[in-house]
Amino acid sequence: MSFRVGVLISGEGSNLQALIDTVHGRDGIEIACVGSNNPDARGLARAQTAGIETGVFPAEGYGSREERDAALAGWLDERDVQLVVLAGFMELLGPAFVQRFSGRIINVHPSLLPAFPGVHPIEEALAYGVRQIGVTVHFVDEGVDSGPIIAQEAFDPVTYSRDIAAVETRVHEIEHRLLPRVVRLIAAGRVRVDPANPRYVVVEEGHGND
Repeated sequence: MSFRVGVLISGEGSNLQALIDTVHGRDGIEIACVGSNNPDARGLARAQTAGIETGVFPAEGYGSREERDAALAGWLDERDVQLVVLAGFMELLGPAFVQRFSGRIINVHPSLLPAFPGVHPIEEALAYGVRQIGVTVHFVDEGVDSGPIIAQEAFDPVTYSRDIAAVETRVHEIEHRLLPRVVRLIAAGRVRVDPANPRYVVVEEGHGND
């Protein structure tokens, strides 16, 4: 029985490609489907090339955002998705969607949360003059990038580069490594929220390639 993952994207899909290249079809993990709010998302072609089913759910195609979210959630459920991965999905999902997949949605964000949530985090971090920048993978709750943190990795942009494009390149390199690692850990049952402290995520790192 495979561990079925649904990935949601809005654009290029480079994090999706990293998942296809490193976890899809390995260790019992299957990317069952890829959904997007953008019919022109390049990531849809990446999924189709890999033989993965795709679906498009633009908000403007429904009577309300809630109707769109319900259609997207139903599509994921019909495909027996066990984990929803937001890999550059650039819209907030409503409370009903989040509650339906509670504890089963993760997001990758290009900052060391809780610093710089939302859009343009790299630009904001550099403008603020922080000494470290990085990537966070976290569970999704009903807030904006506010769910419990699963994994983070930082680097020092001062010694690397203050150029936004160069920093973005480094951030993407970390995302493409960190997100697949977290998906593998979740699929292996090695990630859980501490019931005594819902903000704390217990991660059993193990050994080997994890």
